[in-house]
Amino acid sequence: MAAPESPLQVKLFMAHLFVGDDVVVEAKEILQDEFGDIDYISPAFPFLQEDYYAPEMGRPIFRKFFSFRKLINPQDIAAVKLRTNEIEQELACHGRRRINIDAGYMDFGKVVLASMKYQNQKIYLSGGVYADMNLLYAKGKFKAMDWTFPDFKSASYSHVLLHIRAKYKAALRKSRKGN
Repeated sequence: MAAPESPLQVKLFMAHLFVGDDVVVEAKEILQDEFGDIDYISPAFPFLQEDYYAPEMGRPIFRKFFSFRKLINPQDIAAVKLRTNEIEQELACHGRRRINIDAGYMDFGKVVLASMKYQNQKIYLSGGVYADMNLLYAKGKFKAMDWTFPDFKSASYSHVLLHIRAKYKAALRKSRKGN
């Protein structure tokens, strides 16, 4: 029988959907206060699948990624998702979100997004939050699953995710050395 082991720490990141740079600046300040220093901010990408979000947020919609310096325990993603939902509401205007914050984490082999919506492939965590594995990493690239969101499936963000993965590997090496 195998003895239980503590999981490796993982790299926290967030993928924002937004209209207007001002809300990203506001979100950045709040997120840094909540989750620590941001060690990477991606360029903004046009979000081409905007039909779902446009009635609430308007157009044009963009996606931007933040990753955080401090590594987290993977089980903490449920609490992170609950807090990011609160932040979305804090930044809303007249009951309409101006930003959608997709909280997730990355380890050596996968990208996991936190979700409040049940689907067959998702694993329940706590507080109404599910873990949704969206990408697998193998042979230097990310592979989409059948259920992966279309924009993640398109590989548009591959270079961003590879950059975040490199930061994760470096942070894990540093933590193992005790620095």
